[in-house]
Amino acid sequence: MNSLNIESFSADDFLNRSVKDMRPDEQPREKLMKHGAGSLSDAELLAILLRTGTKKLNVIETSRALLNHFNGLHTLIKKEWNELRVIPGIAKVKAITLEAAFELARRIQVAGLGEEIQITSPEDAVAYFGPKIRHLAKEVFLVGFLNNRKVLTGFQQISSGGSNATVVEPAEVMRQAILHQANSVILFHNHPSGNTSASTADIQLTKRIAESGKLLGIPVDDHIIIAGYNFVSLRGNGAFQ
Repeated sequence: MNSLNIESFSADDFLNRSVKDMRPDEQPREKLMKHGAGSLSDAELLAILLRTGTKKLNVIETSRALLNHFNGLHTLIKKEWNELRVIPGIAKVKAITLEAAFELARRIQVAGLGEEIQITSPEDAVAYFGPKIRHLAKEVFLVGFLNNRKVLTGFQQISSGGSNATVVEPAEVMRQAILHQANSVILFHNHPSGNTSASTADIQLTKRIAESGKLLGIPVDDHIIIAGYNFVSLRGNGAFQ
């Protein structure tokens, strides 16, 4: 992670170059209105959310400092509001505003799928669950409940752990499946490391849950590992054999 060094900014970067001093077509709000949101840089979009900068950095420069500190949007959107406050000029209200915007963006991705989520492939599953867990810094394990038409009727987080592992009991997975009257289930967990490779423990757990499901007549359709924007289907990799 890059450390923020205010001393590295030149005098020209300070308040004497405030956003108000820029030409109208360079100011983020005016630029958006004239050319559309797609014409703005990441820093300019963040600047609209932040609204104001500091005595030393205008709002665009504050946004750039934020992006530089967290190595870009990909890492920034994983942070909680209290982590964002390390940047001068990002007080509590601004930090909460940013976290709310990041969460809204994730929900918008899911909202585009419609109200009835039918899961008949790993791609269907990742389209819905990916935005929910791909950015988490700790590993979580979810079970999705499907009816006889493979429509998602709900899901439950079974456990959460550290950055490398989480503890899951097959009995709890099946208990939740029974409570939700599931015809079948689909399993998910994330790898915060970004590595999609299934560990021996992942495969063994999958087999144990699948065996429990067979005994209860609740089949496990798949177990999907989501690592950032990549994923792997354990059924596709033969873990159910």
